[in-house]
Amino acid sequence: MSSMRTKRPLREPVRDAPGSRAKNYITPAGLQRLRDEHRFLMNKERPAVVQVVAWAASNGDRSENADYLYSKRRLRQIDSRIRFLSKRIDAAEVVDPGARRPASAATRVFFGATVTYKDAGNREHTVSIVGIDEVDVNRHYVSWVSPLARALMKAIPGDRVVLRAPTKTERLEILDVEYAPIPMDPFREPPGAEAGLTVSRGAVPKK
Repeated sequence: MSSMRTKRPLREPVRDAPGSRAKNYITPAGLQRLRDEHRFLMNKERPAVVQVVAWAASNGDRSENADYLYSKRRLRQIDSRIRFLSKRIDAAEVVDPGARRPASAATRVFFGATVTYKDAGNREHTVSIVGIDEVDVNRHYVSWVSPLARALMKAIPGDRVVLRAPTKTERLEILDVEYAPIPMDPFREPPGAEAGLTVSRGAVPKK
């Protein structure tokens, strides 16, 4: 008797129903990273930049004041980022990849799955399906709305699926599906942040 596994029919990528609203699925660690950045900008970076703006504004003609113009532009960037983060956090639908699942879902691809598949060239790849704010090419973390994730979605080991990407169409075979915590780098204050500079010098320069 042959030990080869019977291949299942090809499956088309899962598509959203017309009019459905995309949700911001994200892992607990990914949401924490967004919250930490939001907290840093609100409580440290923005107040530090506001302080610099006030100091620069007291130095005379604002139209020719490079410190003032730069700081005002930086403040607008911070406010834009804060609004973006607030929307992402408010819309977050947290899914824990390490949480226990019913037997029927434990080997089927959904958000948070780590999937091993074989491409048309017989090469094996492993990817983890994460939120759009958590994509990491080096770690092979792909967005759940990417063409690859959509092709893999709801498949189980043994299924063959069709990847339809802008540059190619390819057949993939699912080898393994597992759920486990997906490591995420924590938020770190960026080098050169005004909050760090303000702390290091104690205060903004005086006239």
